[in-house]
Amino acid sequence: MTAGEVRVKGIEGYLADLDRRLVGCRSTKDDLLDEARDGLHDAADAYRQGGWPAEEAERRAVADFGGVDAVAGDYQAELSMHSGVRTLWKLVLGVPAMQLSWDFARILTFGDWTKLSTPSPGWYPVAMHFSHGAVFVVPAVGLLALICTRWLSRRVDGVRLARTCGFFIAAAVGVNLASVLTLVVATGFVDVSRLFLSVPCVLLMVAYVLLSVRLVVLARRSWGRCATIVA
Repeated sequence: MTAGEVRVKGIEGYLADLDRRLVGCRSTKDDLLDEARDGLHDAADAYRQGGWPAEEAERRAVADFGGVDAVAGDYQAELSMHSGVRTLWKLVLGVPAMQLSWDFARILTFGDWTKLSTPSPGWYPVAMHFSHGAVFVVPAVGLLALICTRWLSRRVDGVRLARTCGFFIAAAVGVNLASVLTLVVATGFVDVSRLFLSVPCVLLMVAYVLLSVRLVVLARRSWGRCATIVA
């Protein structure tokens, strides 16, 4: 914060500026801002008790708290980590849940794969093994990321931690997206009717695709927030 900013900004002006610079979950951002507000008012109260006028006490409290750019960087890292952890849990729990639900629906409403009316080319099982194997790889990467971020949280700063979390998210989301695209494209090429085995299977497949798209959006936001921290 420059000397000019310190002269013209009180606590609420400082917090408003900080709010505009932060991107993330509204409730988490409000918690951080409330925490900052409490600390600033406590510092201003201490200055007032020391004999400083109210306006000057606020300005000094703001100056002591730190420049908006520096504080926003730290807070943005915390917001990014909060969002990243929620995304990782979606990967760990959501991806295998969708696959298991689809397999369960297929067994109940369609039956065994031997009922298929069209033969499968030799490459098709390889594509399906990759797609189904990703169901185990994605949550494994997510769990590894959760463990690593927890371990690193005591050893690196918030910016590096957020970037590490973002890297794991991008890797897991990339594998999941490749898995879904392989499943849909390969199956549609061999026999598009296999994508419509039953109504429950269709609904779950659509839900899986939507979840995958949502994860891509969250991963992109994660990278964008890391860029915001650096900036």
